[in-house]
Amino acid sequence: MHGATHLLGARRFLPLFVTQLLGAFNDNLFKNAMVLFVVYRVYNDEASETWFSAVTTAVFILPFFLLSALSGQLADATDKARIIRIVKACEIGIMLVGAGGLFLAWKGIMVHSVAIPLLLLALFAMGVHSTFFGPIKYAILPQHLERDEVLGGTGLVEAGTYIAILGGTLLAGVISVQASAVGVILIALIGYASGRQVPPAPALEGGHVIDYNVIRSSYRLINATLHIPRLYLAIVAISFFWTIGAVLFIQFPPLVKNVLTADKSVASLFLAIFSVGVAIGSVAVNRLLKGEVSARYSTPSVLAMGLSVVAFHLVCANWIGKTDGSFYDIAQFMQHPGNWPLLLSLLGIAVFGGMFVVPLYAFLTTTVPKSQAARTVAANNIVNSGAMVIGSLIAIGLSMGGVAVEDQLLLAAAMCLISAWLAWKLHKACDDVEHPDTEGLPPTV
Repeated sequence: MHGATHLLGARRFLPLFVTQLLGAFNDNLFKNAMVLFVVYRVYNDEASETWFSAVTTAVFILPFFLLSALSGQLADATDKARIIRIVKACEIGIMLVGAGGLFLAWKGIMVHSVAIPLLLLALFAMGVHSTFFGPIKYAILPQHLERDEVLGGTGLVEAGTYIAILGGTLLAGVISVQASAVGVILIALIGYASGRQVPPAPALEGGHVIDYNVIRSSYRLINATLHIPRLYLAIVAISFFWTIGAVLFIQFPPLVKNVLTADKSVASLFLAIFSVGVAIGSVAVNRLLKGEVSARYSTPSVLAMGLSVVAFHLVCANWIGKTDGSFYDIAQFMQHPGNWPLLLSLLGIAVFGGMFVVPLYAFLTTTVPKSQAARTVAANNIVNSGAMVIGSLIAIGLSMGGVAVEDQLLLAAAMCLISAWLAWKLHKACDDVEHPDTEGLPPTV
């Protein structure tokens, strides 16, 4: 990675990188173990499966909508390393609850009345955990890294995150639910140990007064951020990307089971390929930009992503599945004549998605003063999470309305066009700015 691989040997970056990687791994091991178990062992119809997949997505991201303003204020007003240690300690308790839910589900004890509510409670709590960690993982980079290292560091964090998603997703598909219950506790303990090694990152400019009224502070934060045209365009473009991602992730388990007639190992493979693809795109765009923070490749990237979604839809619509009630296992799926077009189109969605979104995240943290970076990321998280909740509700509504799961993919393709338009406007707006007169902006965007 251009100007970034040396960061993996530096204490100012490595502990944060490892802590984020372990957190993402644990999130996805727990969530996918839960979703795959319920989809394949509890429910037995496409509408219920899609509904549960959408509910889990909404439950996890709701805290981002409710608490991001508070988390951004705390991150800018206090030592970010101290917050990391607190949230990673909380993760241990959360995963004890989640492991209890997985164990009860495995034993078939009070599955609907106790096990599933416990699982959803733990998932919501992990959403709270990620809400308070999220602004830090991006806002701490400009504080610990040099300006020309921020894009590379952001790309490494994104690539590491999706590699972790890959690992957690794959592991959830191949190990037992009881092994997942033990695993999430162990990983939480290791994550706490790595989080304690993150160097101090005290508040800049003396900090600020924290507004604990989450409704008022959310409104003020969004209003203060979105009135800046370039930040508005970047945040809305990122929000459309995550709405697309939410729709795709919601549809993967029921699509694999009911359209492709494949087992849960194939569902894990889909999520894993998506994660690998975003990691590849994160690295590739940094190579193309050579460390420069720019949105120039975002428009063509998201257009290519939309075309890949259409190709994925067409392969799914013409897929020949099993008719005897059985499922393809991973070996049988890989022998199916349609598997390579399907997997390549899925990889295209993810690679081009990573190329689209990574520069926009770097843009958010380098175009504002370092003392405001966490609050800017928090404002982005509020808008992103609201968009993802809307995407989840749309997916539920379409499923209840009888729209086939493979046809719902076309919604994601249509949203790519809007994202492309927003990215083009962002790039054009930045080109029209006299950069020397704009504090905090990189020389070329």
